[in-house]
Amino acid sequence: MAKFRISLNMEYCRSADKGFEEGVKIASELGYKYIEPMVHTGWGLLSEVQYFHSFSMEEDTLLMKEICDKYGIKVSSISGHSPLMKPEAAVSRLTRAIIFASALDAPFVNTDEMVKPDWMDDAFAHEAMKYSLTKAAMVAARHKVNICIEPHGIYTKTAEGLLKIVHLVPSPWIGVNWDTGNSYLAGEEDPYDGLTQVRDYVRHIHAKDISMEQSTQERGAVTGTPVGCACGEGMVKWDKVFEIMEPVDREIFLSVECGKIDEAERSLVFLEKALGNMLIKD
Repeated sequence: MAKFRISLNMEYCRSADKGFEEGVKIASELGYKYIEPMVHTGWGLLSEVQYFHSFSMEEDTLLMKEICDKYGIKVSSISGHSPLMKPEAAVSRLTRAIIFASALDAPFVNTDEMVKPDWMDDAFAHEAMKYSLTKAAMVAARHKVNICIEPHGIYTKTAEGLLKIVHLVPSPWIGVNWDTGNSYLAGEEDPYDGLTQVRDYVRHIHAKDISMEQSTQERGAVTGTPVGCACGEGMVKWDKVFEIMEPVDREIFLSVECGKIDEAERSLVFLEKALGNMLIKD
């Protein structure tokens, strides 16, 4: 039977203009034991003045660990989203994110295909992604970190398209980060049928719910969204998600991806109750 741990994607404090350490502190106060930080290259102005939660990979990895230890928090995964169709950016970014994750004992780095340029056809796009993933998979194997591809773009909006990318490179270190909200919003197929098709490759889940209002406005018109509403307050059928994943014999992180602090608080309460005996209590 699948067992779940609950984490919190740091996007939850973006709208509150909180920096990384303040975001970690609040997550701990809400009752979370794990977080999924976003990382970036270079020096972002908003992050440097502590108005944004993303953490620069120019910093010492142990600085992130030091901050997390201070508040009794562990890193479950790294949000290292890199444009797989743009190797000149993706290879360096993913490589560094994997090394960062390894130093923090975080076994997952999440990414997606991002945006396809108009001048790139489908065959070219998949060759570019294959190159990016080939390079990254070698690093992932050395560091024993999973690269998890999530539904977020034009190719990953269907289970077939998502698996095609996963299978571009034959590596046990490439799997799926299933995003419950993005798969629902894409509207290309039943999201629960899609989850069933990719279930054996799911290593990590973005627990993202979609409000009725957003569903009405955007379903079928977008392939993803940055954050959702509080888990249990939207259109996602969580009992169905857990039912589909139940036969999988491994631990899986549910990383809550909402947009507000109070939504993060309500999401934790909901998921702890909904998971029942499938929840690992640390």
